[in-house]
Amino acid sequence: MSTTDTTGDEVACPGGARQARETTDRLLRAATRSGAHLIAEAALLVEGWAVLADPIAGAVYSTPAAAAADGVHAAADPHEHPHCLRRPAAGAVLVLAPGPSVPPERAARVATTTAALLDVRGQRAAELRGEQMRLHTTLVRLLLAGHTSAVADTLGGNRLTHVTVYRLTGADVPTAHQVLWRAVRPSLAPHADACTLLGRLDGELVVAELHRGGDDGRVLRLVSRVSERHHLLAGMAGPLPLAEMPTAHSDAAAARHSATPDRRIVPADAVGTARLTPLLPTAPYARWAGAVLRPLTPAHQHLLLVWLRTGSKPRAAAALGLSAGTVRARIRELSRLLRADLEDATVQAHLLLALRAPAPADDHGSEDGNSPARLETLPAGLLDTEAARSWALGLVGGLEPHLRIALTCWLDHHARTAPAAAELHVHRTTLANWLTQCAEHLARNLGDATVRAETHLALRATRTGPDDPAALPRRGGRTYRRL
Repeated sequence: MSTTDTTGDEVACPGGARQARETTDRLLRAATRSGAHLIAEAALLVEGWAVLADPIAGAVYSTPAAAAADGVHAAADPHEHPHCLRRPAAGAVLVLAPGPSVPPERAARVATTTAALLDVRGQRAAELRGEQMRLHTTLVRLLLAGHTSAVADTLGGNRLTHVTVYRLTGADVPTAHQVLWRAVRPSLAPHADACTLLGRLDGELVVAELHRGGDDGRVLRLVSRVSERHHLLAGMAGPLPLAEMPTAHSDAAAARHSATPDRRIVPADAVGTARLTPLLPTAPYARWAGAVLRPLTPAHQHLLLVWLRTGSKPRAAAALGLSAGTVRARIRELSRLLRADLEDATVQAHLLLALRAPAPADDHGSEDGNSPARLETLPAGLLDTEAARSWALGLVGGLEPHLRIALTCWLDHHARTAPAAAELHVHRTTLANWLTQCAEHLARNLGDATVRAETHLALRATRTGPDDPAALPRRGGRTYRRL
């Protein structure tokens, strides 16, 4: 296959044909080195600038670097840059801006040859991509199994100390994997300051960015673009020490369950972070939480936090990589350790508060004299302060009586519509409509387990009468009337 188009003038003019061969030879030599060298050589030959622009990654290669933005804009909107030459190449767009003294025929020949060579490089990379992807998946599994030293040695010894994990799900995960692979251009070269692993595990895409304590945000931007373009939902956790990769993995899954089409990527530190906790008095809050959680190990606390964040045992099991039966058994055991009914909605809300509390300044295990701390009740002076009441009124104040009663009943039933509707003696569609009105009034996402826990506490803090289904305003039969 020829990569040049020789014109009639070049055939008649030996000098023109020789120049075409020299141009092709220079581009071929550059292509054998790297894509960056190929783009640099093309820019030199057209006496201007050259950019390979990817719709997700932006400028893949650019010569000079300052031309990257212009190249991306020219690829997206060619009508605004009529002087530029555009060629599709390797799933991206090659953009050349020739200098004024370069003949159009020569610029076109450079553009066509460069695009053809980029395609060849892309085909070669695609042939190797399958093996590389399987290697990445294996390395991710090794990290999750705790073999961090072996993976770290493979990737550059002790230079990579921390990890940031992204977990993406959606119908278009296979395509998103290919697109993100091209955009990230992952490498396992040792002694690098950062390394990104991309693996497919159990139908989801896992991205593990290994670095030295902090990242530059590039992978986050790419994951965000891919999630938006391919309609994926993603959770993010980290940076955490490399040895805590399993924790980051489960935290990312817990965060992903709070993602929505309006907010496709959710960081783990934004999940379970109640707006209420900063308003609570720090010292008594921390002492109560420390006393309540004393029987639990860090592993116990992590399991409970993932369970409460995700809102269900099957989701927690998926996030932790355990069976649903194992999670249920462990929660039953923790219920005995804490001497509390962990299936109670109020206990769950209090437990989430305790798990999000700051570390206590001392290690005194009791609360208010010799009274043991309990999950069923909060100590005096914690939620009954003016700041907490103002927060609660700001959240649920103004709800109509039937909406307040319906929301309270639904939360007591752990966000299950059918049993709540049965207790309220209304149709499930009616209850669903009321819950939609509640969400609009609260301006909060009731699909988030943390939001539900906060709302439950706010309803209890502002209760002036029994929020009892029997008190639901009615007007005969199964209807209600507004007060």
